[in-house]
Amino acid sequence: MTGLRVALVHDWLTGMRGGERVLDHLCRLFPDAVVYTLIHVPGRVSPTIERHRIVTSALQRVPRIERVYRHLLPLYPAAISAMRLEPADLVVSSSDCVAKSVLAPRGARHLCYCHTPVRYAYDQFDAYFGPGRVGRVP
Repeated sequence: MTGLRVALVHDWLTGMRGGERVLDHLCRLFPDAVVYTLIHVPGRVSPTIERHRIVTSALQRVPRIERVYRHLLPLYPAAISAMRLEPADLVVSSSDCVAKSVLAPRGARHLCYCHTPVRYAYDQFDAYFGPGRVGRVP
């Protein structure tokens, strides 16, 4: 795959869970790819992911983003749509939320690895957003 320009897109990089393990493997497959994400908390994902150039959305500039990102869920669709990817031949999104909605550069193929759809909006809302998990809205 020499010369193939690849962009990897992931919802957020705040810890190593199942989706991030998939991204880790994608990073190994495409060592020169740029990783695009809404939010990145340095040091919370694997060294393999951290070695890539990581481009974040405007949400990254929100103060204390690592603590408040769950409260910003309604802003995610607009934030991912506003991201501009560099020219690429292939865009691979790894998503359970909005990364799959990224606008691929003209002429690029977009392949989405879609994880279990937004469990936090259905059967696991309290596990993700309950008072014990996120506390009061800041």
